[in-house]
Amino acid sequence: QVQLVESGGGSVQAGDSLRLSCVASDNSFRSYAMGWFRQAPGEEREFVAAISYIGGTTYYADSVKGRFTILRENAKNTLYLEMRSLKPEDTAVYYCARLANAHYSGQYYLQNRHKYNVWGQGTQVTVSS
Repeated sequence: QVQLVESGGGSVQAGDSLRLSCVASDNSFRSYAMGWFRQAPGEEREFVAAISYIGGTTYYADSVKGRFTILRENAKNTLYLEMRSLKPEDTAVYYCARLANAHYSGQYYLQNRHKYNVWGQGTQVTVSS
C-alpha cells in the first residue's frame, strides 16, 4: 500500500506564504489524481485543491482560488501546495490524498473527499493575525 507523507506546515503570520509537500512511497503516484484537504478543529474535512494525474488540470475551492497553487512533480513522486496571502481562517491540519481510481480526473470525483482512499498523516498550518 502506498504511503503519503506531508511536510512543510508551521506557524506563520497573516499574509505570509508556505509550501506544503507530499511525497508518495512508490511510482504509482504518477497514475493517480491527487488532492489537498484541510480540517479545522470541530469542522468537517474540506476540499482545498486537486490536480489530474498528468498535472494539466487543477481545481480549487473558492476560498483559496487565486492564493493557493497545487503542483506535482511525477518524476519525484511529490505533490505540492503553494499557499500565499495566508489568512487566519486557513488554519487547519492539511492532508494530501490519492484518488481511489487510477487515470481518472473527473471534477466531481476530484473535489469529493469520499473518492480518495489513501491519506497522509497531515501537517498543521497555523496562521495568526
